[in-house]
Amino acid sequence: MKLVWTKELSAGNAVIDSDHKNLIAVVNGIERAIRARDYSVISQAFELLEGWLCVHFANEEKIARAVKFDFSKHKRAQQYSLKELQCLRNELVGKKGIWCESAIEHYAHFLRRWMTEHIVKIDMPMKPMLQTLDYKFWPGWKEGETNYAAGHVASLYLQLSTHQCHAPPRLMDSAMPEFS
Repeated sequence: MKLVWTKELSAGNAVIDSDHKNLIAVVNGIERAIRARDYSVISQAFELLEGWLCVHFANEEKIARAVKFDFSKHKRAQQYSLKELQCLRNELVGKKGIWCESAIEHYAHFLRRWMTEHIVKIDMPMKPMLQTLDYKFWPGWKEGETNYAAGHVASLYLQLSTHQCHAPPRLMDSAMPEFS
């Protein structure tokens, strides 16, 4: 079942909402690859997801700091998310497309739940602060500088593509169930 972004998932900021829409599209692509048992695409799709998460997490941190939102718990949750997704990717790629229907449902449900919980539980606490600002708020943005946020995102994406943005190392602190 495809994950769909709705207004109810809006964090109250155009950059964060745009990031979430992109992340949802990538998660949906991973789910399609899982259902097709296409493990070669899964690895690339998870790399894309991790890359978008680096960009998204940097955007959130920049915005949170600008609105003086306590980001310490948020940052720990982000690091944990990357670890969880890396474990899932490694497990799926290691199985080389050999998994049963119940495993497909398990992985697909996990990804949808993870994405939804990230938005609802991790990002929504910032929404009241963000709603006091213009929806297009970006730290340092001034009237007439419409490309500031886009330039920042492009810069982060360039860092990612040149491997200057790294996800934390994989730690196996919660094992996923084995399926055959």
